[in-house]
Amino acid sequence: MSLKNTKHIILVLSGKGGVGKSSVTTQLALTLSLDGHNVGVLDVDLTGPSIPRFFGIEKAKVTQAPGGWIPVVVQSSQVIRPKAPENELGVSDEQENSKKIGSIRCMSLGFLLASRNDAVVWRGPKKTAMVRQFLSDVHWGALDYLLIDTPPGTSDEHISLVETLLRDTSPSQLAGAVVVTTPQAISISDVRKELNFCKKTGVKILGVVENMAGFVCPHCAECTNIFSKGGGEIMAKEFQVKFLGSVPIDPAFVELIEEGTIPSYPSGTILNGRDMSTAASEKERPSEDGASLVEKYTRCSLCPVFEDMVHGLLQDINLQA
Repeated sequence: MSLKNTKHIILVLSGKGGVGKSSVTTQLALTLSLDGHNVGVLDVDLTGPSIPRFFGIEKAKVTQAPGGWIPVVVQSSQVIRPKAPENELGVSDEQENSKKIGSIRCMSLGFLLASRNDAVVWRGPKKTAMVRQFLSDVHWGALDYLLIDTPPGTSDEHISLVETLLRDTSPSQLAGAVVVTTPQAISISDVRKELNFCKKTGVKILGVVENMAGFVCPHCAECTNIFSKGGGEIMAKEFQVKFLGSVPIDPAFVELIEEGTIPSYPSGTILNGRDMSTAASEKERPSEDGASLVEKYTRCSLCPVFEDMVHGLLQDINLQA
């Protein structure tokens, strides 16, 4: 079993497609890395693998090794030194402000396809076999957290995934599931089924994330609830599970993923109590050239949202351990 050196496994689930599971998985991975943890991301959405694109590694290929595959490295463990203000002597103490960030490694069927446009037309048994092979034949090495991005629904992939994890991992390894929804009633009704799936299979629900709850305007400091807000929190209370938080749509995050552009915001943009406006943090901005995805992400308005979310997750996981 290739997961023997993995401390904690977190599933990212939803009963509805298009709610942003891959986006949430990506940002959880970036935030955990910023917290110094070594992270693996396993994409088991076999017919629509999105993780390679989110991390900007679509052209990468996995390496064959005796007994399996070596995952694609997004970044290695490193120390970043943000530009620090100068002291009274005119010297910048970057060493004091240095921060360790953990590694990120990914595995996805997308790395095994000849083209991103290739369709995966597989029946249930082949999907089941692929999921089990991903769990047994990927040489992750030592990981603090493995995030598993899943397809929507409660189909063959989910059943195979959960059965294999419950059989081959210890209770302390399988931390539980983060369930993603959007605020609309039609999404909530489908995601309820995923919560019931977790209860029936014995997977702990770590919490509910309400994605696309608001829109961060790139031209003003407003965050407008274009799809309403609060449906995810009401559902979490109904099922007596933790509500992890609401995540707005941020066009700057899309540009970061698609173009590698460092997010910038107009004056007065405040998310989770942090001033994200460009003028307020100009001295702390990483260089556009050579900065890693995780460094650029620190300038995204969604970063403090996920920092709070991950802080709550880690508290619960550590209590379990």
